[in-house]
Amino acid sequence: MYRMVVNRFINITLLERQIIECVWTIIPAIILIQIALPSLLLLYILDEAINSSLTLKVIGHQWYWSYEYTDFWSLQLNRRLEFDSYILPEDGSETSLFRLLDVDNRTVVPFKTHIRVLVSAADVLHAWTIPALGVKVDAVPGRLNQLKFICQRPGTFSGQCSEICGANHRFMPIILEVVSIRDFLNWIICLQD
Repeated sequence: MYRMVVNRFINITLLERQIIECVWTIIPAIILIQIALPSLLLLYILDEAINSSLTLKVIGHQWYWSYEYTDFWSLQLNRRLEFDSYILPEDGSETSLFRLLDVDNRTVVPFKTHIRVLVSAADVLHAWTIPALGVKVDAVPGRLNQLKFICQRPGTFSGQCSEICGANHRFMPIILEVVSIRDFLNWIICLQD
């Protein structure tokens, strides 16, 4: 070290390159800022409050789902339209196309409509998941989580509880039927009867 300090043939800038250190610090910082700004804009847009056309409240129980259409009122029952959705029992008959994935009461929503889903749980953690739609939200007791989506095409989409919520969590299937608005309103009228 003594020879380096007293040697007059060693250039001090050869050992200390402040310019290149500044360059390889500033350029990655600029790249990170260019990546972060569009990402923050997308996060802001995703969280934007859009007035939904339909609100569906989902409550996870052990081991079934409860659904409530909060925008519709049953005049005969004098309460909101609600139903429970249980897995179809295995009694040997082939009424279901998929074993352990069909339910007795399917959830019906219209396509090309803003749908808001409010999800909670009554007892333990659950997760309302439909992988084909890219939809997953946790159902936490005492907390109301919100999810918004738009289905672009009609069809039947299946999912399951994807949280390990107990011994029978695999017996909590979800079937979402996406239909036209006319078929949805007809279904609502039939549900009221």
